[in-house]
Order: sequence, then structure tokens, then C-alpha cells
Amino acid sequence: MKRAVSTAALAGLLLAGAVGCGKGEQSPDLEPAAAVARAAKNADAVTSFRYRLDGRVPGEGRVRGEAAMSTKPPALSMKITPEDQADAGQVEIRFVDKAMYINGGAEAAGEMDGKSWIKFDMSKAGKEANPLAGAGATAEQNPAAQSTFLAGADDVREVGAETVDGVKTTHYQGTATLDALEKSLKGTDKASRDKRQKSLDEFEKLGIDKLSMDLWVDGEDHTKRFRMRGDADKGPLDMTITFYDVNKPVTVTAPPAKDVADLAEMMKGVQG
Repeated sequence: MKRAVSTAALAGLLLAGAVGCGKGEQSPDLEPAAAVARAAKNADAVTSFRYRLDGRVPGEGRVRGEAAMSTKPPALSMKITPEDQADAGQVEIRFVDKAMYINGGAEAAGEMDGKSWIKFDMSKAGKEANPLAGAGATAEQNPAAQSTFLAGADDVREVGAETVDGVKTTHYQGTATLDALEKSLKGTDKASRDKRQKSLDEFEKLGIDKLSMDLWVDGEDHTKRFRMRGDADKGPLDMTITFYDVNKPVTVTAPPAKDVADLAEMMKGVQG
């Protein structure tokens, strides 16, 4: 369960992307910086989507997974498999109605009177006492914030036309330090600035000071795929996220009550 909590927090951090599923390549007259900036601007209009992730996260190794997310209201359903941990199995996470649920599987059920899910109500505890606070906080952020960072790079360049999941896209690359990205936030509206600053703070906590980024933008000026790489204190970050079903309804439900053990109630019992 400790490993599941760690994976949940990292997964929350990696919910990146201004997303889209349009068709056709971008207009050829757009300069790389302008094209990336337009995709960043469109990011704020995204309120729900599904995505696949595949890559390597610091301290956890290789992971792959699928998820569905809504930002209004905040809700998340995610299944992640830590590929470098053969005995870990799949981790399922749900965030709904200000509560985080993590499925511990048969092993957890054997220790919790048959209950396989652990719940933590994020609204009833401070961060200091909340082992899932990091995961919950990032789950509530608009994940479009991170892929907009490429617009803050000084060396944005076009790689060329590529097809991603049957969608024609234009591939862009660039690099930027966290300091440069923070400076690039000046002039943006407060809501966007706050979301992006929170993401930068999370990267800083990981010990990352520079990001290499790839962005695949479709014919409607939305991001279809986003890749970010960086060197963290606990190893390399290299994550690719591919998006689909943008702005289509996403419904996340809490697990059945009979299968849920409330972590706050469990702690009360321990304290008693």
C-alpha cells in the first residue's frame, strides 16, 4: 500500500497535456513558437479527457497506465502498472468528491476484513497528517498546465509531420530550465499562472532543474501527445502521454462502501 501511495503521488504529477483529437496537419505558415503558443492557449478549454502514459518515473522505474480525468469537477480514474516491480501488480486509483481511493487488491483485503480499497477524505485532514495529500492536490490541478511549458522555451523547433494514433500532427521540440519557465509565466492570467507554478513547484521538489519537451500538435491546434524528460534526485524522468476522447463526459464513481476501509477511521482505532 505504501508503494501504491507513492505511485499515486507521482502519477498525479505526471497528469500533463493540453489535449486534442483533431484531424489534419497544422497550417504550414505557423512558426514553431507561434504554433506551440496557440496549443498552450487552447489548453485551458480542456475539461475532460482520457489518456495513456508510458515511461519512467524517478524512484519507481518504468510504468504504464491508462486514465480518465475531469477537471470540472475534479475527478480521476487511473490504472498503473509498475513494470520494474514484478510483484507489485496493477495499482488502481480513484479521486472523486474530495476523496482518494486506492485499491490494495487481495493482499489488502486479507488484512482489512475483506475490504480491498482504502479511502482518505482529503477535505478533513491537513497536509501534515495526510499521506495522500500530494496525490490529491495534483489530481485537482488542471493537467493542461505542464505541456504548456514548451511555449516558454527559447529553442522551440519543428521536427516534422508525424501520425499519432491515426491523427496527423506536427512534432515540436524544445528545452528550458525551471527558472526560465517561471519567468515565462509573467504576463499570463492569474489562473493559468497559478496552475503552472504549482506544477513547477512539484518538479522542483523532485530535484529537476531542466526539462526537455516534445509536443505533437494536431490540425486543430491541440496537443495529441506530450513527452517530458529530466534528471531528478532519484533518477530519470521520461514520460510520454497520449490523449483521446477530449471534452467527452467522464464519470468516476466511488467503490462500493462494503469494499472500502476509511483510513481516518483506521487511524482513530490505532490511536484508541
